[in-house]
Formats: sequence, structure tokens, C-alpha cells
Amino acid sequence: MTEASARLRKPVLRQPEKHQLGYNSILLPQAQAVSQDVIAEATKLLKLGPESVEQLLAQRVALPVARTASREEAELVTERLRELGLSCLTLGDVDLGLSFTDNAVKRARGLVFDDASLTIQQPAAEDTNVSWADIVLIVPGRLIETRVEIKERKTGKPENEILDHSEFFRDEMVIDFYVASNTSTWRIHAGGFDFSCLGNEKALIANENIGKLQRVMIANAVNAQFDDTYERVRNLLGLAWTTQQETQSSGWRRERPGKLSVGMATTKSNESQFTRYSRLRYNLGQR
Repeated sequence: MTEASARLRKPVLRQPEKHQLGYNSILLPQAQAVSQDVIAEATKLLKLGPESVEQLLAQRVALPVARTASREEAELVTERLRELGLSCLTLGDVDLGLSFTDNAVKRARGLVFDDASLTIQQPAAEDTNVSWADIVLIVPGRLIETRVEIKERKTGKPENEILDHSEFFRDEMVIDFYVASNTSTWRIHAGGFDFSCLGNEKALIANENIGKLQRVMIANAVNAQFDDTYERVRNLLGLAWTTQQETQSSGWRRERPGKLSVGMATTKSNESQFTRYSRLRYNLGQR
């Protein structure tokens, strides 16, 4: 490859498969205003609309602008953005602490705390004790999941007959937090968490309780950064980190002689997106 041909290379922006680890091009907050000419060039490079690029720059928060299947292509995106005068970096999923073998997210089922420390209770695992002063980051967010279930009957026509159709929606508040002595993500779900630690302040509604617990954590973790930007940038994250979709089949069933039916369930969730963003905020805070 000659120097001239290297300058002409353009990224393909091929997303990794579901079973592959990816590489993320992260646009950092810019130190100065960005011209319309630069925005136009970035628009062509990233294959995004100019409004999307302007919104990404306006947030003043580090955000992913591309996710690719190879580090080489991610580095090419980063290099081209830097040539336009934009601050950015490349982080692989492994750099963010994410892989298929390690469980980066640990779910807390309860907390016991006093003025100096807290004990994190986990399902089927030993309790972990940490100091309030060791908590370095708190990241609240929302996990949104939709599930569509369809039952169809096989017919001789081009389209099967729909026998049943159901839709389910879940919107759950969560809190991620990180401690200095451990690189794992500790996650508190509004559902399934024991809020007895709130004592007399405990309410009947889970989302109200997790809001109270968040305020308690902020008040006690005096060294922690509180980052509540996820809800503000969630739609922009979808430009590079799309929500995860999975379709499962229950298989064909014989209802009666000559009549076959099949059930399909499609689930769409932003959990992997939020986990990546949470890990990104932690990674940048450690630099």
C-alpha cells in the first residue's frame, strides 16, 4: 500500500456479529467549536446525518460514533476523525472490561451499611464489604425491554394464520457503582432488590425506593463521581450501540391432525448498551 492509497482508504463500518467482540470509536468532548465543513466531512465518514453529528458534539460527553468488527477499521475511523481536528480514541470491548468469559456485572440483592462502610449481598455468593470512601463512580440508568410473542398456524397460503399475539414491556431503574479495589460493575435493580436497608424510609414502590437509595449513596460516597448522563444521551448511543434483539422459536407443534402451529418470541433490550456506556464512563474516569 502506498502513502497515497492509504490516504484514500475509507472505513466500511461493518458491525460485529452478536458472538463477536467489537471495537468502538469514541468521540471526546471538543476543546473548541467545530466548523460546518468539519461536520460535513464527519457526516460522510460516519455515514450519519448532519443533525446527528451536531447533536453528538453538542452533548459535551464522550460518545461512541462507530462500532466495528476489527481494531484496524476502528483505528482508521479514529485516524480520519483526528485528521479533521476532532478529539477521539479507540476502545475495544476488552478495554472496557467486557468479554464473553468474564462476568463484568455483579448483581447486588441487598445492602447493609453504616456511616463508614457497606456490605454488598449477592445471590449465591459471599458478601463483599467496602468503604463508602472507596466508591469512585455512580451511574444510574434504565433498562427497557419489549417482548413480542406470536403464535402462528401453518397454512397453504404465502402467510401463516396468526392465532395469538402478545406484547410485554418492562422499564426498570438501575444503579451501577464502582469501587476503587475492584474493576467489576456492581448493579442494583429496582426489581428483586431488598430495600430493607432504607429502614423506615422504605416505600411500597420499587422505583421510589431506588431513588431514595440513590440519594443515600450520593450522600455517603463523598469521593464518588455521580454521572446521570445516560438518559440524556440514550437515543444518540443507538447510532453506534444498537439495542440488542433476539428471536426464539418454541418449535412446531401439532394441535390436531393436519394442523401445525409455531410460537415465536422477539425480545429487544438496551441492557448491553447501558452496560457499555457505564463501563465507558468508568474507563474514562480511570484515565
